[in-house]
Amino acid sequence: MILSFEEAGDLLDEMAEEFPEEFYAELNGGISLLPDTREDPEAAPGELYIMGEYCNDMMGRYINLYYGSFAALALQEDWTQEDWEDELYTTLSHEFTHHIEGLAGERGLEIRDEWEMEQFRSGQE
Repeated sequence: MILSFEEAGDLLDEMAEEFPEEFYAELNGGISLLPDTREDPEAAPGELYIMGEYCNDMMGRYINLYYGSFAALALQEDWTQEDWEDELYTTLSHEFTHHIEGLAGERGLEIRDEWEMEQFRSGQE
């Protein structure tokens, strides 16, 4: 099942409202659902999608989620409504964790993400 961009956005809005107000401290760019499909440039085409990212740059602090990546994976894996909800929530939670750690000067999840990517790529060879 493929949700429309608008349906995915509505789900994301509902989920975002469930997070505590404190999670939004200094998240001046908010949360955006973008239509883009982002693939890992080091993986084979269609093999690894970037679902979201936490950004802290000259534009501020913000979270981007990539609808096209969710839709591509949903098509590959024949997602249900529940799968969409789980993946959106998991990704949003993950990116919020990056944000909270960033505010605290921590990098635990970033280091873990890097390690998991190294493990994934070493299995590719």
